[in-house]
Amino acid sequence: MKIALIGYGKMGRAIEEIALQQGHEIVLKINSQNNNALCNSALLQQADVAIEFTTPESATQNIESCLQAGVPIVCGTTGWTHALPAIQAQCKNLNGSMVYASNFSIGVNLFFELNKKLAALMAPHPQYEVILEEIHHTQKKDAPSGTALTLAEQILQHNKKKKQWVNDISDNPEDLEIISQRIDPTPGTHSVKYASVVDDIEIIHTAHNRTGFAAGAVLAANFIKDKKGIYTMKEVLGL
Repeated sequence: MKIALIGYGKMGRAIEEIALQQGHEIVLKINSQNNNALCNSALLQQADVAIEFTTPESATQNIESCLQAGVPIVCGTTGWTHALPAIQAQCKNLNGSMVYASNFSIGVNLFFELNKKLAALMAPHPQYEVILEEIHHTQKKDAPSGTALTLAEQILQHNKKKKQWVNDISDNPEDLEIISQRIDPTPGTHSVKYASVVDDIEIIHTAHNRTGFAAGAVLAANFIKDKKGIYTMKEVLGL
């Protein structure tokens, strides 16, 4: 598989390492310095698939460039999902293909399924108060993390007491609190805690390094390279 890397920071390099280990070829490496010169249809079309991990400010333009070039794209950039419906509509109009996920780790996506199940089980028990916490390294640009927002949205679907999430401590019982911390060198820890006066129930996912995220992104690229349509890691993993 020929891969174009859009974003060549720590995640891009981790993806490159995994891809090369699996026998894939990196045909294009695009970063903030060469984006204007390299992120065009003629060069992107060298690739079977593009993998995009950049910044919220540049993600939508990068995705649009790939869709217009007819190149399937795997996007792991978070913090831009307000534009996701428009991007998905464009993907459909261009008969393109994309995988977007707030987290490509196989473990995190299993954690998502566990979170949904736990939220449904806890729904009839309002005596439990739920709170989310996420810890990332200080270079993490968005807060809450995309993973924390996915967890929060899953909880809000089941928890009728909570009406919206807030990224702080709150006195409003209708607020689902997401507490964000930025501590080096933490790759990522997410916890969901249900607390009552008699006991607590807590699920935690802790990433030890970026390898899990990179491996999931390469897995998603291999999944989508010959497909059309819009997919998530749920389809990639067959969950």
